Amino acid sequence: FNGGPGSSTVWLHMGAFGPKRVVTADDTHSSAAPYRVIDNEYSLIDVSDLVFVDAPGTGFGHLRGTDKEKAFYGVDQDAHAFANFIVEFLSRHKRWNSPKYLFGESYGTTRAAALSDYLIERYGIDLSGIVLVSTVLNFGALNSSPGNDLPYPLYIPTYTACAWYHKKLPPDLMASQRKAIDEAEQFASHEYSLALMKGDAITAEERARIVAKLARLTGLAPTYIDESNLRVPIFRFTKELLRDQRRTVGRYDSRVTGEEEDATSDTPHYDPSYASVFAPFTAVRNQYVHAELKWESDLPYEILTGNVRPWNWAEYENRYVNVSESLRTAMTQNRDLKVFVCNGYYDLATPFAAANWTMDHLDLGAQFRQNISYATYGAGHMVYIDRAEHDKMKKDLVDFMEKCLPK
Repeated sequence: FNGGPGSSTVWLHMGAFGPKRVVTADDTHSSAAPYRVIDNEYSLIDVSDLVFVDAPGTGFGHLRGTDKEKAFYGVDQDAHAFANFIVEFLSRHKRWNSPKYLFGESYGTTRAAALSDYLIERYGIDLSGIVLVSTVLNFGALNSSPGNDLPYPLYIPTYTACAWYHKKLPPDLMASQRKAIDEAEQFASHEYSLALMKGDAITAEERARIVAKLARLTGLAPTYIDESNLRVPIFRFTKELLRDQRRTVGRYDSRVTGEEEDATSDTPHYDPSYASVFAPFTAVRNQYVHAELKWESDLPYEILTGNVRPWNWAEYENRYVNVSESLRTAMTQNRDLKVFVCNGYYDLATPFAAANWTMDHLDLGAQFRQNISYATYGAGHMVYIDRAEHDKMKKDLVDFMEKCLPK
């Protein structure tokens, strides 16, 4: 399943691991229709049965009954709905004794973590493995709201990867992306984090040094960084990096750029990386369902919808959503449960350093930490859009699934 909340699972189905996939451009805007649909050489159908689930209210799904939105649209309600579907599916298809994996992308990783605990606590369903792609379990690691400085150091490595791709770094860093990212990670987790902790008590000398290093690692002008009080949110970075070219970089994939209608605004008026895939996936999904599968409906297929609003965050009122404890509980109760964390270097929606930080703060013992593996790909939020990285990801997933099975 994909995420949102409010996203259908068309992305994983028609882009990642279903039997068919749409052909899109790797790092630029895809051309208009007609689009090519081909057999997916990266599908997991050769090693696993696949069940793609559209969340209630997305895809062709629509709700009925009194207070129907309250029954589904919330962190806990959503997890319970998916758990009910899984239980019914296992019973109908007599698959209770099969190895079971959850695969979530974006908010789907939030859902997967919540599900992992609920499935074992409520239904006694143990999982063999969980795949988290473009991970967000602790929203405090991403939400750069006033008073929360945690996300800023976690953004920096992705800012550096993006600036490297667009040739905005100094020559010594442009010589090696790996060197540039390593330097960014070291600076962000040490010197930069300490500087932010000092707040307004930082000295003028130290502030100037931090400004210079941030400019070196992000491609942004020192004056802009200084006037941003050393803190540049993602939506401002996407606008500022290529402002001199009157272009913005994508949030889902910062390799993709788009022309801006207002060169003076603080934030982009659209995400070019989302715009680059929205039309191809919409057209191909509808064509595939109606023409090839012969399933008819007059309902529109909701790709990414606001119909699921308002989403109920009540359990997390006055604090950030954090389902990492649910994942920790599942891993400690099921000692063989393995987790594979995948992210893209160019993903500004769920930066890879934030995912790694979250996993490093699960408070797990060494015997459980060895059940977590990682991969970071040279792609954006949708790793599978990039063909070379898609191939690597398929191989990594097959290896992971095999390691989850009992010897």
